[in-house]
Amino acid sequence: MKTEAAAVPSLPARGEGQAFPVAVICLVILVVWYIAAIPMNWVVTESKIAAAGGGAADILYYSWNEQRPVIPAPHQIMMELWNAVFMVKPWAVKSLLYHGWVTLSSTLLGFVLGSLFGIALAIAIVHSTFLSKSLMPWIVASQTIPILAIAPMVIVVLGSLGFTGLLPKSLISMYLCFFPVTIGMVKGLTSPDPMQLDLMRTYNASASDVLWKLRFPSSVPFLFTSLKVAVAIALTGAIVGELPTGAVAGIGARLLQGSYYGQTVQIWAALFMGSFLAAGLVWLVGVAERIVLKRMGARP
Repeated sequence: MKTEAAAVPSLPARGEGQAFPVAVICLVILVVWYIAAIPMNWVVTESKIAAAGGGAADILYYSWNEQRPVIPAPHQIMMELWNAVFMVKPWAVKSLLYHGWVTLSSTLLGFVLGSLFGIALAIAIVHSTFLSKSLMPWIVASQTIPILAIAPMVIVVLGSLGFTGLLPKSLISMYLCFFPVTIGMVKGLTSPDPMQLDLMRTYNASASDVLWKLRFPSSVPFLFTSLKVAVAIALTGAIVGELPTGAVAGIGARLLQGSYYGQTVQIWAALFMGSFLAAGLVWLVGVAERIVLKRMGARP
């Protein structure tokens, strides 16, 4: 008799018929955005509109093309992204690709460290009742502390020890992303059916055999779901880690520079760049999920 294999769920179905609803929502957001830009930018455009005659065309033109608006119009952000991505060399200081890579490097390192730490914690918690009762409350409590309060302390302490640059930002990313991985893996490692666990005990399987042949395969879907959350949070942690250091490179640095000089279009472009990076990272984790589950024999 063969040991029952861990149940592997079907591959998540690709979304069908979702393009139209998403397009409608995006269109609604654009319309609301353009309309909201008119009253929000009125303070800085009122005199220009009055000098131009005050017509409807003047209101729309100055509200949507102000050099330093309160809220930039979507096309202004797209133009800034185009200029900062495609119209300059990737290694230039003004290139968002350059700044994106600086942030991405610390994000990936923090994501890897946080994921490994979260998986190790989950394995320890599942195999030890003492650790489950003692560690879990502290793990949950750790996420109630605002990252904006922790980041400066981490930067200062590590800076006094001679650690600057990539490592402090990566540790902040690690701090944020280990939590969802730990919680997801604890749920995944405890997901096997009790009958499967009893069968493994009947075959006198060791704890390591149960872990690698039953618990870990069952936890893979939970792991990838957690990784999607963790990789996005890791990017946020890297950006937050750049703010208290006064960094000169990275998405956080672009946000700081934009705030110093009142360049709201630059700020929004940097925010969009960060959003695109996060979306790309989540997509890559999703691709890896589909490949791994397919190799494990999950049904499409």
